[in-house]
Amino acid sequence: MVSLAASLAACGQDSGKNSNSTDLSKTETEASSGQTGEAETTLVYGSADYTRINPAMDEHGEINLLLFNGLTAHDADDNIVPGLAEKWEYDAETCTYTFHIRDGIQWHDGEKFTADDVKFTIEAIMDPENGSENAPNYEDVEEITVIDDSTVSFRLSEPNVAFLEYMTMAILPKHLLEGENMQESDFFRAPVGTGPYKLESWDEGQSIVLVKNEDYYLGAPKIDKVIFKIVPDDNAQAMQLESGELDLALLDPKNAQNFKEKDGFTCYDMTTADYRGILFNFANDYWTKNRDIIPAVCYSIDRQAIIDSVLLGEGMAAYSPLQRNIYNNENVEHYDYNPEKAQEILEAAGCTRNSDGFYERDGEEIGFVISVMSGEQDRIDIAQAAAQQLRETGINCTVEIPAQMDWGGQMACLIGWGSPFDADDHTYKVFGTDKGANYSSYSNEKVDEYLSLARQSDDPEVRKEYYGKFQEELAEDPAYAFICYIDANYVADSGIQGISKDTVLGHHGVGIFWNIQDWTIEE
Repeated sequence: MVSLAASLAACGQDSGKNSNSTDLSKTETEASSGQTGEAETTLVYGSADYTRINPAMDEHGEINLLLFNGLTAHDADDNIVPGLAEKWEYDAETCTYTFHIRDGIQWHDGEKFTADDVKFTIEAIMDPENGSENAPNYEDVEEITVIDDSTVSFRLSEPNVAFLEYMTMAILPKHLLEGENMQESDFFRAPVGTGPYKLESWDEGQSIVLVKNEDYYLGAPKIDKVIFKIVPDDNAQAMQLESGELDLALLDPKNAQNFKEKDGFTCYDMTTADYRGILFNFANDYWTKNRDIIPAVCYSIDRQAIIDSVLLGEGMAAYSPLQRNIYNNENVEHYDYNPEKAQEILEAAGCTRNSDGFYERDGEEIGFVISVMSGEQDRIDIAQAAAQQLRETGINCTVEIPAQMDWGGQMACLIGWGSPFDADDHTYKVFGTDKGANYSSYSNEKVDEYLSLARQSDDPEVRKEYYGKFQEELAEDPAYAFICYIDANYVADSGIQGISKDTVLGHHGVGIFWNIQDWTIEE
């Protein structure tokens, strides 16, 4: 839960600590970019707040792509390509991957990047004492061997076709973190990476300033400085875009719509694998008693109405975590809106209407609270719309926006997950029993079996079979009431060039910065 809290801070809670502050002007007219004498270029991005920058322990921070690299990387089509490793081999007989690191890679502090850093990072993630939600991605690693400074091998206990996907994990510097607390070290408020940008300053609750890494292995970025300006509220981000205080922001659909016809702005309505749904907290006694009525919850939600009213038509109805994946099984139960069927399920379970119009069973009213984090307006609106539809069915559902989420005690929450990558990503660790990102405490033996078998085969037909069965079982015994897939509605100053508009983005729209080193800003 500690790692979850820090991870979700990237979606809008506290920031890290650094005494430095920064001027947020977009063009530094008095500064020069070095030998050319040209004016320094600066991109100001409207960001949620951060408590820390810790990619090994946490799940999703947009800033990670600017500061860090993995041994592998993703291209514009989300395929695996070389990253810090220029090549690799796989020995099927011993289930061993061997990576060869590029020459000349340096940390931002000038120290040499070596295979020891790789071993240190992955072992830190695997260590249960560190509580990383990424640990399930590496649970089949039996041995990590540093062959020399430029060569490292991983021996797995069994095949895992998603392993190259997981080696996109940001590598951390051993020389700065060895012996440190991997959850609480001050390093995570003054991170040092190998990425295209390096940290210049961090003004708590205000901004994180990054300057280009002249020694970046893909070449020095063309934009000199990137400022993550902390503006957690969607409405405030829209106002600051219009006033020129921001150059780029991810807005909710309603705010993004207002920029469609405005000169000087470009709207990027980007496809994502990012879904929203109601997570049921099975650690809460309520669902021990009422798990059988979850299908009624699923049938009570008019997904298209929510997409039309909240997302302004930008998105699609959700029924599975793999709809944007090649292994999607479209034949599973979609739980299309059917309030009459929902009521039949409730009544078959022994529920009767009370004088307030809500169902009750054994003297207890059928109803629950959906918790939603503050600051993300579309998530709040989705939850409120779903709660209203549930009340119309006869389930007394309400929404709360707590100052701090109680992940252990809440009844349900409006969850967001998603991955445009390998089908193992954000399924095995999200729905597998006791896995690092299974915040619903969901457990289903068949789901565990199918997810394990699917990751062990590199045969597409075998994987399709098991992911199909996984989706069927998840629909039969829902962990979530899936609601919708959302688009990522980015709005940018039209002077920004190089954004890859057709790349499918991940959770929270993360991924737009994958090629930031090639972006430019034109006057």
